[in-house]
Amino acid sequence: MPSRRSVIAALLGGSVGTATLTDARGYLDRFAPLSGDAWGAATAGTRERVATPYGRATVRYDDAGVPTVEADDEQSLYFAVGYVHAADRLFEMDLIRRRMTGTLSAAVGERTVESDRFHRQMDFAAAAEASWRAVEDTPTGDAMRAYAAGVEAQRTSEPLPLEFRLLDYEPAAWTPVASMLVEKQISWGLTGSFRSLRRSVAADALGASAAATLYPQRMDHDVPVLRDERAGANGPATDESAAAAVTSPDGVDRTPLSAWLASFESDPGIGSNSWLVSGEHTASGRPLVANDPHLNLMAPPVWYQMCQRRPGMRVRGVTFPGVPFVVIGENDAGAWGFTNAGADVLDTYAYETRDGEYRYGGEWREFDTDEQTIEVSGGDDRTVTVRKGVHGPVLEREGRRVGVAWTGLQASRTAIAVHELDRSGGREEALAALRKFDTPTQNAVYADREGDTAYWVTGLIPERESGGGDNGTGDGDEGSVRGDRVFDGSAREGEWPGYEPYGDPDFETGWIPFDEKPGVRDPDYVATANQRIVDDPDRYLGEGYAAPFRARRIYDLLDERAGSDDPFDFASMRRVQRDVVDERARLFVPVVLDAREAMGESARAAADRLAGWDYRMDRDSRAALAFELFVGHYRERVFDPVFDAAGLDESHYPNDWVLLTLGPESRWFADPPAEGVNARERGDAIAAAMADTVAEIDDGGYETYGDYNRTVIDHPFDLGSLNYPRLPTDGSPATVRNFRKESAVGSSFRLLARFDGDPSLGMIPGGNDGEYFSDHYSDLLRSWADAEYRPLVAAVEGDPDIRFEAGDVDSAGGAGDE
Repeated sequence: MPSRRSVIAALLGGSVGTATLTDARGYLDRFAPLSGDAWGAATAGTRERVATPYGRATVRYDDAGVPTVEADDEQSLYFAVGYVHAADRLFEMDLIRRRMTGTLSAAVGERTVESDRFHRQMDFAAAAEASWRAVEDTPTGDAMRAYAAGVEAQRTSEPLPLEFRLLDYEPAAWTPVASMLVEKQISWGLTGSFRSLRRSVAADALGASAAATLYPQRMDHDVPVLRDERAGANGPATDESAAAAVTSPDGVDRTPLSAWLASFESDPGIGSNSWLVSGEHTASGRPLVANDPHLNLMAPPVWYQMCQRRPGMRVRGVTFPGVPFVVIGENDAGAWGFTNAGADVLDTYAYETRDGEYRYGGEWREFDTDEQTIEVSGGDDRTVTVRKGVHGPVLEREGRRVGVAWTGLQASRTAIAVHELDRSGGREEALAALRKFDTPTQNAVYADREGDTAYWVTGLIPERESGGGDNGTGDGDEGSVRGDRVFDGSAREGEWPGYEPYGDPDFETGWIPFDEKPGVRDPDYVATANQRIVDDPDRYLGEGYAAPFRARRIYDLLDERAGSDDPFDFASMRRVQRDVVDERARLFVPVVLDAREAMGESARAAADRLAGWDYRMDRDSRAALAFELFVGHYRERVFDPVFDAAGLDESHYPNDWVLLTLGPESRWFADPPAEGVNARERGDAIAAAMADTVAEIDDGGYETYGDYNRTVIDHPFDLGSLNYPRLPTDGSPATVRNFRKESAVGSSFRLLARFDGDPSLGMIPGGNDGEYFSDHYSDLLRSWADAEYRPLVAAVEGDPDIRFEAGDVDSAGGAGDE
């Protein structure tokens, strides 16, 4: 099975493999973590009184370290939010900033050089500056300046966190541009996929028809988000003509480039669930909302939970450290959540080149080229060549190049959107805010206390135009085209009207209009789990949709409740969010049992555990253990012989829907698409995979699923004392209650929102405080592993833990516009 990516690999980019900052820096053995300056940083407290250039504010922490920040006005509120974020998560914030600016190696050393090289070539820093220019003269800009001043007030007046002492460096001043870099990191982690390039490489190696079976244009299932739009209209497009366009337009083998870029793109396990139910179908007569984004599980968690209150606004939920606003949660008017929409917002381009120039239509242009130095702590500095063309950055590896267009490389108004969403007074104000939610593309669900609900796709989605071989004469065929290929950039294929890399886009031209994106007001109920959004075969939104297993299970449970005599209630929503039935097992266990006769004795005994199983991925189940390990080994048995012969790696694995719906007559068994790989029976592959499963169970000493399925949530240093405890838990990559041990991905925040007078519920996977010696470093982990919740209730009683009072702040002036 693919080795689990470490937390630091997910954060820094997979180029570090399973390396940690301990390995990369190589200096931690100089320090005794509980001595000297490091101990002082670890045990320093937060001041009870803080001077602020803005109005008064207070902070009260509850019994789980979740702060409630109350203030007189917006600026005083966000100054205090910045201070609190820095007090609990400054190292996490700085690590993200260093990653996105390509400056990790200056603090970490040799092992992050490739990460720095990629991020320099993409030039996320220039994209963040463009976003700040779009925001700085708005109320959101004022809020972000106050936030940065609060971060600086904490950074310059309190001892630095333990990690800075261990790595022996000091973080630079925090600025609004740094917050925009965090936003870019979030957007890249959700939409930064080189899927089309990977398809092209697979098509070149295996043939277009074989590649089409791996990555069908449409998976053959009937559970889109919006089920009333031509449901079940089309199955997968697997004919050779449909897939031929994915091959490289210039015939250049880009396998080394694709393999390198796979280390830095969004994790294929990233996903989320959300659903909402109209008040017409609930026991209370009020809507219900559920959301649990599946992001990288790390210590401390990716989210920071808090409550924010000022006159006219009270919002509760989770923020990203480094960004002041609540992203998922509720205010006094409504509640909202997000899941990844899977829209195609990144294209790659091949060019005809000569002597540092590239052809674009009828002219030759020079690449915008800059030589930069990557500083490497404890090693030799490196030089990186940063090239840009008309579409954006030009990425290269071993002489192979592609140009990249990505919506996040231009100015984005998302910070404004989230700021306005926090302050929204109902559905129409929330939808107005979501119109400005430019990146990343998301499925948004919303409900308010008046009973109004909505689902809508957000984000800029390009309407591509192609010259069809236009050499600058204007005679090419125009029209909208799909984005699932590597375009011939020299022929001006796949152009994005309105796109301006590192600049201000035309938000009104070249993008699918907000009102034409999939959306609905007042649905009876709607569920999103990263599946295909609509079943209209003529409407191309993207190719990166998830397998339908979670979506099918959610809709089955919602349909079952809707068809019963019992209305939806809060308990039923909680049962759905905690559900651990694996639809992969329902689909494939009968196939496994049909192959029993091909198995040896021990493999047959393991397969027999699956007979009569209820398909629940419970920690005490022996069948769940066998099935989860089997799927990984079956994937290897089906694809690895062909991939190895064709020079492809595991980044080209298709999703589990493709794997488990390959019939016995599929060419992957009957006529494998690579030289030297013989035909085999599907039953033999199943039998071999079950034998592999038995060997892994024996080697690991596993008895039940919980022996294997344990939380692996680590600190970037991957020191045992800093990592979270290993706890057994339920769920799998395909269950609603989501946990993916091999990729360290899972439910990063669980929200259940209600409007009936009782509090909404939430839970993060770990602790709110990133300080290891805090009582709240990992105190919520066991509750999360056991699928428990905490009320989203503001702490308003008792004396404040921190008071912000008017006064001069020396560092405030240093928190300006970077």
